[in-house]
Amino acid sequence: MGRGKIAIQRIDNSTSRQVTFSKRRKGLIKKAKELAILCDAEVGLVIFSSTGKLFEFSSTSIKAVTERYNKSKEEHLQLQNPASEVKFLQREVAILRQELQNLQVNQRHMMGQQLYALGVEDLQNLENQLEMSLQGVRLTKEQALTDEIQELSRKSNLVHQENMELYKKVYSTRHMNGASISSFIPYGTNLRDDLDVPHVHLQLCPPEQQNY
Repeated sequence: MGRGKIAIQRIDNSTSRQVTFSKRRKGLIKKAKELAILCDAEVGLVIFSSTGKLFEFSSTSIKAVTERYNKSKEEHLQLQNPASEVKFLQREVAILRQELQNLQVNQRHMMGQQLYALGVEDLQNLENQLEMSLQGVRLTKEQALTDEIQELSRKSNLVHQENMELYKKVYSTRHMNGASISSFIPYGTNLRDDLDVPHVHLQLCPPEQQNY
């Protein structure tokens, strides 16, 4: 048998009303948690019992949810009124202009300009920021130089290996040619005199070893 349908109206019996409130409150909080987790929503739930007892749940904090709600409600009301919308946009422009001025001042301070208005503590903080920035730049520079040196070393090794292979090929080819030519020359015949070719003494040397 299915459970009977409960009429949605005030429960007269105080005990039954309290039991129903406790069960449904727990179910409502559970659903709010699931909604916040599954849908990545910011949820705030505030419940006052008939006796004035407070129960609350929030995915972040009740204060943050309330502030966001008030701000969103205010913006919504301002957008409905053209005059309020203009004031809202003007305020936003003023805030952005102030942020831009602050960024420009910070940039001038980083460049070492207009430091006369800064105190000792502000100057110390600025010096610490510059030291951290300089350290990051140096680390990046050292890494770039290390990568470049490794790349040059790799290319140098490739060139050295190619020279060694070329030397082996030329050296082996010279011995093979000398053996084949001598097999066809008659005994006692001077090849240099017959071909009237000046004698040139050639010597092939291996490539120099690299010093690292």
